[in-house]
Amino acid sequence: MKKLLILLFGTILTFGLVACGNEEAGGGSDSDNLVFGYTSMTQNNPFFQILEESIRTEVEANGDELITTNPAMDVELQINQIEDMIAQGIDAIFLNPVDWEGIRPALVMLEEAGVPIINYDTEVKDFDYVTAYVGSDNTNAGRVAGQDLVERFPDGGPIAVLDSPTMNSVNDRIEGFMEAIEGKNFEIVAQQDAKGDLETALNLTEDILQAHPDIIAIMGGNDPTALGALAAAKANNVTDLAIYGVDGSPSAKAAIAEGGQFVGSGAQSPISIGVQSVEVAYKILNDEEFEKRTPVETFLINQENVDEYGTDGWQ
Repeated sequence: MKKLLILLFGTILTFGLVACGNEEAGGGSDSDNLVFGYTSMTQNNPFFQILEESIRTEVEANGDELITTNPAMDVELQINQIEDMIAQGIDAIFLNPVDWEGIRPALVMLEEAGVPIINYDTEVKDFDYVTAYVGSDNTNAGRVAGQDLVERFPDGGPIAVLDSPTMNSVNDRIEGFMEAIEGKNFEIVAQQDAKGDLETALNLTEDILQAHPDIIAIMGGNDPTALGALAAAKANNVTDLAIYGVDGSPSAKAAIAEGGQFVGSGAQSPISIGVQSVEVAYKILNDEEFEKRTPVETFLINQENVDEYGTDGWQ
């Protein structure tokens, strides 16, 4: 009987210590840390690599865990990976959709599982499922590129646009660009889906340059697209062409610094998006007040100011 009482007392004491070890989100103990999911449209883009590193640094600094997946532009794979993360018991997810419409089944599953969604960089179409959104002012990122184009070519001229309709961030950028050039005598002679991909943009641009050798500019929905257009222009010895992108990536800034065809990028900061996404996530999990939308500043980087931001890393 004496041994039984000692064993019972030990069990009660252990339970009490575990119960007292519970802490708020962001400062959990090793036995009760939070688990976050992370998914982007692709981890093959340096922008999302830096953004993931930013989120991981903040999460792990709090003693918590980040599960990262890479759907590589496959929305069905992204949905399956999110389902797997739900099964692993994630407490919240940082989500950037491959397809802003096609991601809906995953949003439904996350809502049913009670997992808060921090939607970043690219808004989902079914925004009611989203707990909070953190992202660049993408419309302005395209607008500043368009404004620069108008200044360079006040008389207008034929141009091409390489977009990506399944990426709402790119849709917003192209919308801002179109607003800036409206009524300025620019003719869009080609507008095609480059899928945000360098190689796709390269092939499309080669065809566009063959069909429309008189174009004066190309607007790319992101920097990989613009860099693909640049590669095509160089391969075809086309020098009298102004190419724009959006991201402000190190590769784009290096190309801008060269003073060639790549003349400007609507810059954003993946580091800032990551940090602010984590701040919002912990506010949600700690039942603190938070903003439904958190916009992150965008601006133009061109040859005049590229040295200020440098070409070795992201701003």
